[in-house]
Amino acid sequence: YDTKHTRLHAKTYIFVRETGFSTAYVGSSNLSHAAMSSGLEWNIKVAKKDMPETADKIQATFESYWNSSEFEIYSKYDKERLSASLKAEKTSSNILNEGTFFFDIPPYPFQKDILNQLKAERNVRGHYRNLIVAATGTGKTVVSAFDYRDFCKENPGKINRLLFVAHREEILRQSLACFRAILKDHNFGDICVGGNHPEKLDHLFISIQSFNSKEFTSFTEPDFYDYIVVDEFHHAAANSYQELLSYYRPKILLGLTATPERMDGKSVLTYFDDRIAAEIRLPEAIERKLLSPFHYFGVTDTTDLSGLKWTRGGYDTQELTNIFTLNGAIAEKRAGMIIESIKKYVTDTDEVKALGFCVSVEHAQYMSEFFNKNGLPSTCLTSKSPDIERRTAKDRLVKGEIRYIFVVDLYNEGVDISEINTVLFLRPTESLTVFLQQLGRGLRTAAEKECLTVLDFIGQAHKKYNFEDKFMALLTNTRKSLQKEIRDGFISAPKGCYIQLERIAASYIFDNIKSSFNTAKGLVSRIKTFTEDSELPLTLENFTRYYHLDVRTVYQRGTFSRLCAIAGVRKDFNEPIEEMMQTAFKRLCYIDSRRWLGFLLQLLSNNEDIDFNSMTPEEKRMLNMFTYTLCEKTYVDLDFDFSAHLRSSPTITAELIELLKYNFNRIDFVDKKLDLGFECPMDLHCTYTRDQILLAMDHMNPSNMREGVKFIKDKEADLFLVTLNKSDKDYSPSTMYKDYSINESLFHWQSQSTTGSDSPTGERYINHHSRGSKILLFVREHKKNEFGTEPYTFLGTANYVSHEGSKPMSIVWKLNDPIPAKYLKKTNQLVAG
Repeated sequence: YDTKHTRLHAKTYIFVRETGFSTAYVGSSNLSHAAMSSGLEWNIKVAKKDMPETADKIQATFESYWNSSEFEIYSKYDKERLSASLKAEKTSSNILNEGTFFFDIPPYPFQKDILNQLKAERNVRGHYRNLIVAATGTGKTVVSAFDYRDFCKENPGKINRLLFVAHREEILRQSLACFRAILKDHNFGDICVGGNHPEKLDHLFISIQSFNSKEFTSFTEPDFYDYIVVDEFHHAAANSYQELLSYYRPKILLGLTATPERMDGKSVLTYFDDRIAAEIRLPEAIERKLLSPFHYFGVTDTTDLSGLKWTRGGYDTQELTNIFTLNGAIAEKRAGMIIESIKKYVTDTDEVKALGFCVSVEHAQYMSEFFNKNGLPSTCLTSKSPDIERRTAKDRLVKGEIRYIFVVDLYNEGVDISEINTVLFLRPTESLTVFLQQLGRGLRTAAEKECLTVLDFIGQAHKKYNFEDKFMALLTNTRKSLQKEIRDGFISAPKGCYIQLERIAASYIFDNIKSSFNTAKGLVSRIKTFTEDSELPLTLENFTRYYHLDVRTVYQRGTFSRLCAIAGVRKDFNEPIEEMMQTAFKRLCYIDSRRWLGFLLQLLSNNEDIDFNSMTPEEKRMLNMFTYTLCEKTYVDLDFDFSAHLRSSPTITAELIELLKYNFNRIDFVDKKLDLGFECPMDLHCTYTRDQILLAMDHMNPSNMREGVKFIKDKEADLFLVTLNKSDKDYSPSTMYKDYSINESLFHWQSQSTTGSDSPTGERYINHHSRGSKILLFVREHKKNEFGTEPYTFLGTANYVSHEGSKPMSIVWKLNDPIPAKYLKKTNQLVAG
């Protein structure tokens, strides 16, 4: 019923035959006489015998759609709902802004992912002040409504007082309608804005202006509201928000913003323990059609910035201004090149509505004057521009009276214009967050806007400038390096998007990457200047977060302690376990079980000898899993005194503790201990290697497992270790099993090619429930990634539903716990579209 995001137009007819000669027809024909007989239609026949992979993909996609919550079976009782949805589509209205359709509205997978991350922030780390960052138009308010609904379910029978604060009446009215629709309550909430006077204060949507003028704090207690939402939280650093934020003590404070970084230097993260709780990634939002697709062109800029001063993590603003505006010949040549590039890449220059991001007020003024002189009507806006000037500029751009607005800071409302169809990056942007905020200004969807054209002017950059971050942030989940993405033509761009680099621009990026984080030398260089660049203390977490680094990238080059010693920022050391830990640290990066991390942190923080015999069976297994991860030996098989080695290696032991704490702080889901009928230290949705899985099952010789299945007889448990994307290099034709999720609860799995439905193993699978055995499912996306062998995610226990065929058997399992949203897209990759 939601045509905004799930418009299915495919016509496919599938004929399944037990003989193996199944066929499918895919094309344009409807099932009508005209279409099938006389219409000019295009169709293709796919025979499973000739094209088995394509046929399987068609059937898997059908099964996924049929079982998806986004598609619903229609019955005569749904007639009124269908009519309402069709009416809404004709009037271009939005279901969540109507307040009239009161049926269940489930969150989309990307919204579920954010809700899960919020739960992790609260239940795992105890953070109840949470910030959601996402581009305007991606549904942050909808997420807040779902989160509040969950909060009410967790606190039944209570009033659960809500305060929703924004600075515009339009936002408040849309937000109230959204909450009413999701809560299915016509009467929920009151508005207090302008001259409106609320009947009740329990669930109040209020403007910050009304909050201050009515002196709300004078007649409400600090704990009056349980749940407070502040929309467009980047405004919260202003004085008008200070009383609100300092007075109330809600159980949950939720901030929503597209722009966490402010140009005035006031960071909003200080209100949220310096953490962003969740972000909606641009590729996900674009593929969901929440944002416009983009065509991104990296244009060669001959201006050489490689020799400019680099301080506090970026270029010197005045030096950039001098080059872009004051250096007459260079500045004029560059501005002229920008105009020529617009003519080259923009389809219709008469329809341009563009934002150009500049380095300074002088730069914005210079570009505006240059464009006007060359017949391109333009203006510039800065933080000092009065409101009337911003509104006028916006209106003139929308009407086509001007074509370009050049801006310095992107945070004023005057540049939040959905009609923008072109973005010009006229300066290098050091901050990934700011880059995405700027890009997001042009990604708002609008009528007659097919896509956003992006021109990024790429010159020779300082060796510390990071190109990799921003390009990788534009891609859907990719395992390739940026170099390979460039060579392959950015095939991992979101659907409908396109990225093209001019030849010399690409060479500038390649040269920059060589001096980046890919070498120990590059890491050491950044460690040396980290405190000066970031104004933060040097820790593993601060370093990786500031540079947007995967911690495994660091451990590919050595221990962090050794790199710091080489950089001269820490004392040199010589410790017995360093060599072992240099390779082990990479494997430890995957540990994300709260229970296991808690056990290890307590064990390592205690300077006493390890008393193995006094441990519980689960603790013994967790210790064995740990030591085997370090050196492929269980604790009892170690040929050295483990406790003594830890004590004699204080630097590496401290780093080990730091890494485990880092892992804990990165957990973005809530795990669960399962009742398996036997003691087991593995928790739901946590990550484990094959060896760790077997040791957790008390199987003391993990190296003898060669296949992806294992029956643990004394536990009556079948382990399925599934690799979703199998390559010809790693798997033979007989082991290229088709394993994928059909939806969040159903999983299609193929047995080994020798397993028949009437064999003892096949019968055990089919009758596992009646015979009292369990099915434990573990999945990973690939066998290897750029850091080595991938571990598995524990999806929990499953029950038999049905099967087809024999040798191999194709079995559908129903999971007892749904697959989390963040894994769902990875597990159903056999499904098309």
